[in-house]
Amino acid sequence: MSFFMRARAAVVPSAALLAVVASSAAPASPASGGQPAADAGFGLERAHAHNDYEHDRPLHDALDNGFKSVEADVWLVDGELLVAHDRELVQPGRTLESLYLAPLRQRIKDNGGSVYPGDPDRFTLLIDIKSEGVATYQALHRELRRYQQILTKFNPGGDAAGAVTAIVSGNRPRDLMAQQRVRYAAYDGRLSDLGTATDPGFVPLISDRWTRHFTWQGIGPMPEAERTKLATIVQTAHAHGQRVRFWATPDLAPVREAVWQELLAARVDHINTDHLGALRDFLLLHDPQPYTPYVP
Repeated sequence: MSFFMRARAAVVPSAALLAVVASSAAPASPASGGQPAADAGFGLERAHAHNDYEHDRPLHDALDNGFKSVEADVWLVDGELLVAHDRELVQPGRTLESLYLAPLRQRIKDNGGSVYPGDPDRFTLLIDIKSEGVATYQALHRELRRYQQILTKFNPGGDAAGAVTAIVSGNRPRDLMAQQRVRYAAYDGRLSDLGTATDPGFVPLISDRWTRHFTWQGIGPMPEAERTKLATIVQTAHAHGQRVRFWATPDLAPVREAVWQELLAARVDHINTDHLGALRDFLLLHDPQPYTPYVP
């Protein structure tokens, strides 16, 4: 049994206490709707594993901590999609298929159709293209097509939800993806797309670098103007059925917890981290609805 599963079982008898702690600890907490923090038992909706492949057990460490979103950087090398942050770090055998697609397919089979048993909501696989966009995406499309039975399928007749939703980030070829009649991955937007590229079937996620838009790094109170800006970004995205993620947020204690509090209060959909256990513990304590997505 994973640490997350043991922790989830352990906190169920104390759900009322956790709800009280969460309400007193988090400033401007998102509305809980009366749901205590440990009553559903699925994955943690806000938890996103940045550069997940750098952990000892890619994907599996994130799953053991209850994460609902993981990120993998890919390079097209000799026809293979290899996972690494930098080209010189690629290793034979560490492919997108072996580290992510095949294990996810097996897990979904074992769990009766979902990444977490009984979880009705999607798991996000964010694929960051590092090599040339068009050729890499074409290879990625072919690879994802082989796993289409577990993936959300995007087509003109409407999206067919799968247990896993793949989203392409990095060097993503927008024109090519927009022209496809059938896709097995969506497009990761930027804040420049906010309010303009509003089709969640193409751009379900708006992501951007924190430091491009905010000066606050978790020291002292967040400037009110920046808090208002963050809230407006999230509200605009949610109004169009889109989720929000920031990368390059502070990720060292204690400032990360201050930033996480503000992201949670603003209802940011994915909180970015390299520290799986720390974010897991934070969300179990402070997120009033840790297993419920803000955007279905």
